[in-house]
Amino acid sequence: MRKLATLLAILTIAAAQSLAQSKTSNDTAEFKALIQHYWEGWSTLNTDNVASLYSQDPDAVFFDVAPLKYNGWAEYKEGFKKAFATAASASIAANDDLKVTRRGKIAWTSNTFHGTVNQKEGPPMQLTGRQTDIWEKRGGHWIIVHEHISAPLQ
Repeated sequence: MRKLATLLAILTIAAAQSLAQSKTSNDTAEFKALIQHYWEGWSTLNTDNVASLYSQDPDAVFFDVAPLKYNGWAEYKEGFKKAFATAASASIAANDDLKVTRRGKIAWTSNTFHGTVNQKEGPPMQLTGRQTDIWEKRGGHWIIVHEHISAPLQ
């Protein structure tokens, strides 16, 4: 009887670990697709192509390389338009170092990225940075409720 109980305990633990690994793998795949969509949208230089990924709450805080922070999506959208007014095109993509942590309807992701922004005049600008996002699942969709973009000092 003890052998059977021990065997059942081992099988239960193994099944739980397998389920946890499967969930982590599914989360990583889901957020990898979201992050790819995110950078494809930003690469168009059109904030309308990424707006659905962001919380529209006026008190949401987003940190970008410059300025120090944006309060709400409307401020972020206008700030981006000003910062990239001289850009003609862009190509930005995440590197292959995505880390996803999820707790129910909240998840946070971190990764690095690289891209090129072609200016209307002058040489292209190379971008290398870090991205950390806090996501919340609302209405069946993941949205960014807080973002922190930064770049290493060179």
